[in-house]
Order: sequence, then structure tokens, then C-alpha cells
Amino acid sequence: QVQLVESGGGLVPAGGSLRLSCAASGRTFTRYTMGWFRQLPGKEREFVAAIRAIGDTYYADSMKDRFTISKDNAKNTVYLQMNSLKPEDTAVYYCNTSPPRLPWGQGTQVTVSS
Repeated sequence: QVQLVESGGGLVPAGGSLRLSCAASGRTFTRYTMGWFRQLPGKEREFVAAIRAIGDTYYADSMKDRFTISKDNAKNTVYLQMNSLKPEDTAVYYCNTSPPRLPWGQGTQVTVSS
């Protein structure tokens, strides 16, 4: 059974940084494009960033200068380094394949205070 477990969220002041992790179990994802998504309060889930099997990355326009996606194939883990956080980045962050095809995990809450 495939399971995605996100971690690393928390409460940070505006301008701060966080590093999110997504550990995948039940399947090796090294051959897949993996992505991060987020759901702002009262909004639909939206794309944040993705990393292809060969390692090239792509981002939503509003985040490409502040966020960095990476992965560790040996650990079957995907990361999202978030810098210069803004209050509007407050959301629950999720990982999945990109496009998403797996059951969603619980996500990790990121709260950025002004």
C-alpha cells in the first residue's frame, strides 16, 4: 500500500524559512515525477513545484524564486525548501506524483505570521 507522509511544517514569521519532507513508502518513486501541492484556506489545492525522474524541476510562477524542490532517491524522499515565506503561503502542503495519481496524505500545515 502506497503511503505519503509529509512533515516539516510549522509556524514561522514572515521572511522565515522551512524545509518540508515527503517520505514515500510502499513504492519506489525514483522513476516518477513528484510534486508538491498546497491548499490555502477555503481554496482548491494548487500546484507548487515538481521534480522529474532525471532531476529537472519546475515551479508555479509565484514560487519559483523562493522555493526549491529536491529529492533523495536513496531515501525515497522529496523535499521543499521554502525561503522568504509570506503570510499568503499559509496552507497545508502535500506531496504526490505530478500530476497527482495517488491517495493524498495528511499534509503538513505551514503558517506564516505577519
